Amino acid sequence: MVVRHHQIDFASGALVFPGGKVDKLDMAPGVRERADGMEGLDDWEFSMRVAAIREAFEESGVLLARSEQTGSLIDAGRLKALEQFRDPLNKGELGIADFLVREGLRLAGDMLTPFAHWITPNMMPKRFDTRFYLASAPADHLAVHDGSESVDSVWIRPHLALQEADEGKRTIIFPTRMNVEKVGRSPSVAHAIETARKTPVVTVEPQVMKNEKGEPILRIPAEAGYCVTDEPLSAVANVAKPKAG
Repeated sequence: MVVRHHQIDFASGALVFPGGKVDKLDMAPGVRERADGMEGLDDWEFSMRVAAIREAFEESGVLLARSEQTGSLIDAGRLKALEQFRDPLNKGELGIADFLVREGLRLAGDMLTPFAHWITPNMMPKRFDTRFYLASAPADHLAVHDGSESVDSVWIRPHLALQEADEGKRTIIFPTRMNVEKVGRSPSVAHAIETARKTPVVTVEPQVMKNEKGEPILRIPAEAGYCVTDEPLSAVANVAKPKAG
């Protein structure tokens, strides 16, 4: 996971999964021809998966891609040589299609397993339509934050991330926390991916309601399979910041 820059307007300073927004170049001509495991997807879903791979590379340095010549996932040596393209991709100076053609790569979209789909409540001034995917990162890829959008990176077990959030050592916003807890039920990466493949993704668009005490809450659908269905709005709005020192 990575820690967002404190000057970013949304979830500043929070521990989050690498990710970001779809870029118009994610659907540029030539991208589909260089993507594995994404045949038959509509343009929107396809662009979300391309963005997931691209953003993971930009923000954390992990690249789910294969050599066009060998069909093998790129190793740490090749990844190091590709490091120079993270910033141009992030700035939009280089499109993903041109990057793949230039370096003879194919996106390993078949490594992505849909895990969750969250939409920001309609009462929020800034809304997001977010897909979460699971993937097993290549063992020799050293994840390193980009230093701009994210200022720290960490491999951390779900239970420890939640524990440190409860202790005030980290900030984890509600959607992230729910998905950290959910994926943390699995004892291994393989188990989490296999479980996700067998479990339909239920869209979560939290609704602002009042409980029996008249207190405002966020309600999410029980069928989405999270540990809670109701969360006090005060707990969501007042996420504790990490303790100083």
